[in-house]
Amino acid sequence: MTDLAERKMRFLYSLRSKGVTDARVLTAMEKIDRGDFVKGLFAERAYEDMPLPIACGQTISQPSVVALMTQALDVSPRDKVLEIGTGSGYQAAILSQLARRVYTVDRHRRLVREAEAVFQRLGLTNITAIAADGSHGLPDQAPFDRILVTAAAEDAPGPLLAQLREGGIMVLPVGQSDTVQSLIKVTRSPTGYEYDELRPVRFVPLVEGLGQE
Repeated sequence: MTDLAERKMRFLYSLRSKGVTDARVLTAMEKIDRGDFVKGLFAERAYEDMPLPIACGQTISQPSVVALMTQALDVSPRDKVLEIGTGSGYQAAILSQLARRVYTVDRHRRLVREAEAVFQRLGLTNITAIAADGSHGLPDQAPFDRILVTAAAEDAPGPLLAQLREGGIMVLPVGQSDTVQSLIKVTRSPTGYEYDELRPVRFVPLVEGLGQE
């Protein structure tokens, strides 16, 4: 077995050991190579379960967190999904294996351009990447069956809650500082929103407005 194949096998084993049990999520994580999204100095560490720096002062989340967030989102094959925080594009690529359509938004145009190039190379045709202020969501495309936010806000943003269809699920980190954050799952019911706290996490903050180029 090659060193790369062995690292990929260990990568999947580590996901299972962290509580990722959903077979569809594991298959998506196996199919989408994290190495395609990690460039330069950190390419060697693509199969380690750790966050890594990317351009624009952002990070690519650690794979176990990507997998656990995806598992909590409970995506169905007919779902239309909104992701806030494209970053490297890795999370959107995973979602593209599970959903009918993925819209991903990032405030940094450079990250959107670079992610689009990877999506194109991998033939992921069901992802639309948009440079925009993610805190407003995408009202033109709403409602969404699932919403995933990969940056931490103090509370679930009102515009995003409003764009979640009844019965829909949103998964996001919330917390007032970068040291104390919780991953929460919000389910929209006919009478309001139900909140479940899942686990402690650390994410970059959700920032309003477009990034400087």
